[in-house]
Amino acid sequence: MLAFISFVGFTALVAVLAWWYTRKDDLSNSEGYYLAGRSLTAVFIAGSMMLTNLSTEHLVGLNGLAYRQGFIVMAWEVIAAITIAAFAFIFCLNI
Repeated sequence: MLAFISFVGFTALVAVLAWWYTRKDDLSNSEGYYLAGRSLTAVFIAGSMMLTNLSTEHLVGLNGLAYRQGFIVMAWEVIAAITIAAFAFIFCLNI
């Protein structure tokens, strides 16, 4: 029960903080909604792209697969990292 209450509490906290910090932003067009009005710095863009790629599959599944089949399964992530870096470079140029 404590885990459920913690989950609901932290989810509500994130929702309230997100609303508080974005309440004055213009979200009426696609640039304001998807690109935050082009006001994000490179650190936020890189962090967003990294955390988009990072998931439970990486933390649990890929480790187990590498243990079972060998380190070669990490090649997929090396290619993904190169692609993410290329997209981050493209998006950072458009700031």
